[in-house]
Amino acid sequence: MYIDSHCHINFPELSARLPEILARMAQNHVTHALCVSVDLPDFPQVLELAKNYPNIYASVGVHPDYEDTPEPSVDDLIRLSDHPKIIAIGETGLDYFRLQGDLEWQRERFRRHIRASRATGKPLIIHTRAASADTIRIMQEEGAGTDAGGAGGVMHCFTESLEVAEAAIAMGFYISFSGIVTFKSAKELQAVALAVPLESTLIETDSPYLAPVPHRGKMNEPGWVMHVGEFLANLKQVPAAQVAQQTTDNFFKLFKLTKDQAHV
Repeated sequence: MYIDSHCHINFPELSARLPEILARMAQNHVTHALCVSVDLPDFPQVLELAKNYPNIYASVGVHPDYEDTPEPSVDDLIRLSDHPKIIAIGETGLDYFRLQGDLEWQRERFRRHIRASRATGKPLIIHTRAASADTIRIMQEEGAGTDAGGAGGVMHCFTESLEVAEAAIAMGFYISFSGIVTFKSAKELQAVALAVPLESTLIETDSPYLAPVPHRGKMNEPGWVMHVGEFLANLKQVPAAQVAQQTTDNFFKLFKLTKDQAHV
């Protein structure tokens, strides 16, 4: 079985056809999905999905790309995460690719998420783009990693260098690969994926974005995370069942979920 460790099925283009989405997950042996929050106004929809479906989990957080949106305090994040189906803080992090200028507000938002993670013991979902040095630095300064008493987490939709991956792994973080790793042009990322141990690997769709081959260019969905897993298995020359089992075990270990919660 596979788990989609990062998706946005609350977005209108997917929530409008949720029965179909969930059915295709089942057909493709994708047993669970983590629906990730990107801002506070839409968080109630994310939580409601998790409440309504036993195999859907959720996070709470504000994405670094969202500039004109309510700013979360540490207390806000702690309060909103106080539900058993909220298993993570994020998505948070830094993005210097889409936004320019003085981005100190982004760094401060990131720090508040890390502090909420430490306070709640719930792992972080980290987004980093064109900002890896500051991302790792702030993670270290704020004690985000399990090596510093933090809850750890996952570097989602990873596209950075092996050095960045190794720095995150040293802090107890997992590296999550999306459909990007299946693209023919992603040779450097494939080399990173080959080097990252399966014990530190998660898989995701980031749907509705970044559909993997053979669905590239279409609207992505959680049921297609199996293609990411199968690609990694071929890349690493191990059975697909091994990738499925290890990434599933990693998900339940990271998010502190018991084995009986793996079966719905």
